[in-house]
Formats: sequence, C-alpha cells, structure tokens
Amino acid sequence: MTSNGETEIGYDAWRAAYEREIPNDETRENRSGIEVKPLYTRADWDGSNYDTHLGLPGAPPYTRGIYTTMHRGRTWTQRQLIGLGTPADYNSRVRMLLDAGSTAISLLPCNSGFRGIDCDEVDPILLGTCGTVVNNVDHMDQALGGVPLSEISTAMNDPSPFTLHAFLLVTAERRGTSWSAIRGTSNQSDYLSHYIANHMFYRIANEGSRRILTDHVAFCHQHVPAWNPISVVGQHMQQAGATPAEAMGLAISTGLQYVDDCVAAGLHVDDVLARLSFFFDISISFFEEVAKLRAGRRIWARVTRDRLGARDPKSWRMKFHGQTSGVDLTRQQPLNNIARVTAQAMAGIFGGLQSLHTDAYDEVIATPNEDTARIAVATQNILREEAGLVDVIDPLAGSYYVESLTDQMEEQILEVMATIDAAGGMFAAAEQGIPQEICGDSAMAFARRVDTGQQSIVGVNRYRVDDETDSAPPADRPDPEAMAVLVAEFVAFKTNRSANVVAEKLDALARSAHDPDHNIFGAVIDAARSDVTHGEIVHCLREELGFGHPLAVI
Repeated sequence: MTSNGETEIGYDAWRAAYEREIPNDETRENRSGIEVKPLYTRADWDGSNYDTHLGLPGAPPYTRGIYTTMHRGRTWTQRQLIGLGTPADYNSRVRMLLDAGSTAISLLPCNSGFRGIDCDEVDPILLGTCGTVVNNVDHMDQALGGVPLSEISTAMNDPSPFTLHAFLLVTAERRGTSWSAIRGTSNQSDYLSHYIANHMFYRIANEGSRRILTDHVAFCHQHVPAWNPISVVGQHMQQAGATPAEAMGLAISTGLQYVDDCVAAGLHVDDVLARLSFFFDISISFFEEVAKLRAGRRIWARVTRDRLGARDPKSWRMKFHGQTSGVDLTRQQPLNNIARVTAQAMAGIFGGLQSLHTDAYDEVIATPNEDTARIAVATQNILREEAGLVDVIDPLAGSYYVESLTDQMEEQILEVMATIDAAGGMFAAAEQGIPQEICGDSAMAFARRVDTGQQSIVGVNRYRVDDETDSAPPADRPDPEAMAVLVAEFVAFKTNRSANVVAEKLDALARSAHDPDHNIFGAVIDAARSDVTHGEIVHCLREELGFGHPLAVI
C-alpha cells in the first residue's frame, strides 16, 4: 500500500497516466484558498475518526445535520425574501407565493425604511423600488391581510430597534392572535454585520444597538416565546468579500458575542441559544459551501457546549437559513442565473439548511417580477419533489473529498475565530476594523482573479455574447399613483392622530434608553401601539443612543 491508501501499482499507474495527459497541471484553489487536488483517497480521510467528526444526524457533532430525519422527515422551510411597492403590492405577491408553494414569508422594507426614515421624507420616485413601504401598524396590517399569523412563520428584515416586529405584534393584538402563537425571526438583528459590511442597515451606534438587542431578546423570551430574536447574518460578511471559511468564522464569533452579552444582561445561556439562528450566503462554489456548513455546524456544537456552558442538547444545534448568493448573479446573460441559483440551492440542501430563499434570475437587476419569482419558487419545488434530493440524509457523507474539505474548512474557520478572540471578541474586533479588513482583502483578491481570468464568470469574462438576446424582463416599478395615495394617506394619518399621545410615548421611549430597568423594545411596542411611526422611533433612539457611523477601513 502507498501513503495514499491504494495499491502501489494501481496508484502509481494512475498518477503516471494523469501526468501524461496533464503534464503541467496548475494548482487549483477554492474561494477559501484551500488547494483542490485532482483525486482524494483513503489517505485524505480514512474514517477512523467517524464518531468524533461525522457521527449520525441529530446527534453530536451534528456534522450530518441537527435533526434525526433531516429533509426526509421535514423538508426545509421555503421562505422567499420579498419586498416591493405599497403594502397592497406586497400582500398580492405574498398570496401568489404561498399559492405557488412557499411555506413561510419574509418582509423586506423599502430602502427608506432601512435608512430609518418615513415615506413622507423622501422623493416618492424612490419609494418601493427595492422593498415595501411599512411605516406604521396600519401598513403592516394591510401587508399581511388574509395571512393567518398563528399559522405562518414570518421573517422581518428588521434592523434595530425592530419596528417591523413591533408593528407585527400590534397587528396580532388587533386580530386577537396571541403573541405566543407568533413564529418567525428578526432577520436583520445582527447589528455588528451591519456595522462591518452593510452600512445602509446601520442606524444606531454600537453600544446603543447592543443594549437594544439584549432588551429585544429578553422581551421575546418573556412575551413572544416562539420568535427568534437573534439572526447572525454571515451573508453580509460573505457578500462584502469574505471567503466562505472567513464568513463562517466571523458569523460564529458574532454569535458568541451576542450570547455573552445576553448572559451578562441576566439571561440563561440555554434560553438564548434556543432562539438564536444564522443566515448564510451560499455561493456557487458547490463543495466548498457544503463543507462550510458542515464544518460550521460541528464547531458551533462544540463551542456552545464547552465554551458557553450550554447544557441543553438543543442549544448545540446550529439552525440556519440559506440564501443563494446574489453577488454570483450577473446582469449579462441573466437567464444563466437560473443554473447558478440551482447549483447554489443544491449546495445549501446538501449542507443541511433549515430554510431556503432562491433568488430570481433578475434579482441582480431589480425586485423580481411575478413570473421570475414563480421560477425561483419552482426551482425549490423541482429539487425537492422531482430530483430526489430529500431521499437520503447527508448523501455526500463519507466522500474522501467532502470529508477532507470539511476538516480543512474547520481549520480555517477556527483560525478566523482565534483572530477575533485575540482582539477581545467580535464587538471589540469590529470597532478595531479587523473583520472589515478581512472582508476587504478577500474581496480584492477575488476581483483580481476575475480580472485576470483565473476565475471564470460565464458571460462576463468568458463566453461573452456581443448581441445578447436573453435579457431579463423589464423591472416592475411601483405604480406612482398608488404610491402617491399611500404617502398622502400617511401624511393625513400623522396629522389626525393625537400629538400629545405621540409626544408622551416618544418621551417614554427616550427615558427607557437611559434606564436599564426599562426594556427598550417594550417601549418601542408601546409607541407603535399609539401611532408613533417607524421614522419617529428610529430618530428618537438615534438622538438618545447615538447615530450609527460605520468604520471605513481603507
């Protein structure tokens, strides 16, 4: 036998034949910089560490998945992230997606909302082009009209101070739905990822955001027990340029920081972990993404038990939503994006995700129209019901390549985590600019690979077509008349409400920001219940806790 675990004659003969056919084979690397060999054998992974590194699904180390039956017993939640136009536009699209097979919903607010302002503060032409205008409880009630809130899981793409979640809870009150029946996720609660990589979402200074998040977690634990108040968004890091391994390391470090903060605020570690989830980008680097997710799950199980001291086995499970990577999609030859999204979705499924969004092929250009959104939903239906991807749990397990790559990805993830730990944790590292530099350096390295042709992008630097005919359909834009009516109604709403009550609730919100005995999110809900708007709530807390100014690293 050779060191490669094969018979000497057989392996040597293969190697000689390989080198004759490819005499000057260049070294290949994946996006995380790990060398990809042409062949993997028992020398790369011999199975002797099966129990400690692989095991069975639903049991430590959770490499093969966090549930015993995984997708064979319970397939992933089909959750399309959408947002467009007016609340009525959103409601129409949500109903179509539910009819098409979606099993959960997500609400993306208008960019003006992400920036913390109301619809009457911006040029109407900008409204609703990349998200839905939701500035008060009435807007939320209309957006979710006919949606049974006690039956459908909802994700609110809702940065601190979580006004969308507050509007949702007040809407549930209006309908007589118990908060204990409300399921879903504060999908953009990860303020550190906003500070590092997604500046449009970053509204309030870090220390203030830290307080709001821990108050949000505490409030939900007590009053909305089926809600996930923390979603760690590794997607932002990866789309800002971090490699898959770096993005996973930064995400895990962020999750550890949030748990430490919540425990310091008096919450029990198992209570926090029970409602913590992750959100990952899934690039087209297929095997690398599968290995990233498997390795991350294994690390999370270990650090939650050994480092954080969690005792409930459910706390060791890394639950995550995956989204096919928009940064891999191209404006050129956009129909090719259907193939890209399919490959990305398969990587996420084989990686063991719990929830999946598949991008529409025109999502790189604008908010998807109804037809392209249907294709995105149908892609998941086909993979689940026609391709047989749910029949076998972790079907790539035992592959010499996949297991070796999972181990190598784990090593790189741990290196990133060690860098963050040495800086004093993710909060301190972000304020020092360390993760920003990691993302920026890797983004530049990948751009150089594309510019030199080392990384092929079909239709961009390879296989270009001078006269492209497969262009994306024209982007849907909100009806300007409908948007004008919405803004006019909103202005009238603000005029007709009680100015004294609004002032009283804003004053209470401001006081809560400086009183550790008062829960800020509870005050946000009280304000929303009394007709205080999204922009007014954000403005108040910015005044009290500091305006968010991201650190730019050059």
